Amino acid sequence: MRGADRRIVLGLYRSGPSRAVLERALEVGITAVDTAYNYSQYDGHRALASEAGDLLERFELSTKVGYFPDGHDLDPSRLRAAVAEAGRTLGRVPDTVFLHNPEHDPGRFSVACETLATCQAAGLCRAWGVATWNPLPLIPVAAGVPVRPDVVMVRAGLAVPGPVLDTAENLAHELSGRAVWGMAPFAGDPSDPVWSGVDTGLFLEPGQPAVSSVQARLAAAFAVPSVSRIAVGTSQPDHLAELAAAPRIVASMPMVHAYRALLRERAGRGKEAARAAHHG
Repeated sequence: MRGADRRIVLGLYRSGPSRAVLERALEVGITAVDTAYNYSQYDGHRALASEAGDLLERFELSTKVGYFPDGHDLDPSRLRAAVAEAGRTLGRVPDTVFLHNPEHDPGRFSVACETLATCQAAGLCRAWGVATWNPLPLIPVAAGVPVRPDVVMVRAGLAVPGPVLDTAENLAHELSGRAVWGMAPFAGDPSDPVWSGVDTGLFLEPGQPAVSSVQARLAAAFAVPSVSRIAVGTSQPDHLAELAAAPRIVASMPMVHAYRALLRERAGRGKEAARAAHHG
């Protein structure tokens, strides 16, 4: 997948909205922003609208529903109310609304998908999708979903366990989403010392200009698994140009395939060890 097909989405999970960051994002070509109903202690939509002001219309906007102050809930009436409230608070219809971690209640996954499809039909959002941190509980029920999302968002990057990567790809295939997006490419902290022991440059095609470790990890995340967009956050405007350049960097697919094979082999050994311990 080449850079022309890929985009960075400014994620607001950890950093929250900042006018300076939003302005700089537009300057470096990042024109999509991702938030959620529960971000910033359930004040994320209001805070984004307040900080962005007139800039908000220049961004493609995605948000998520499923968490409420009293916990996670996929009740259809609450989901519909949350989607409608998002539009009112933001002052515009979201481009995409995701079901937020529906794996917490797989029994209501199908009905929740129908609810968001109904919201789309009613003009409360332009598209809808599924954002999942752990897709495994959704696999048994995915085949019974009568409507298909426009987007599936999953974890991406070198820190994602192999079984999660495989299951995410299976879920995206089962749901027949037209797009797959990634999130959390740095597993929460790009400066974590664990990354100092990883030569992420090995995951890039040779012959490209020199890149930073952050750019190499982000470029690899577009291929692990294959995604068209990645939501990544920062509170530092100066970091955005570095992030924005990552989609133009090309990952080495032979190395990615070898890495995925090693992850599967490792997972297989883990299962064998667990079975041996159980029967021992």
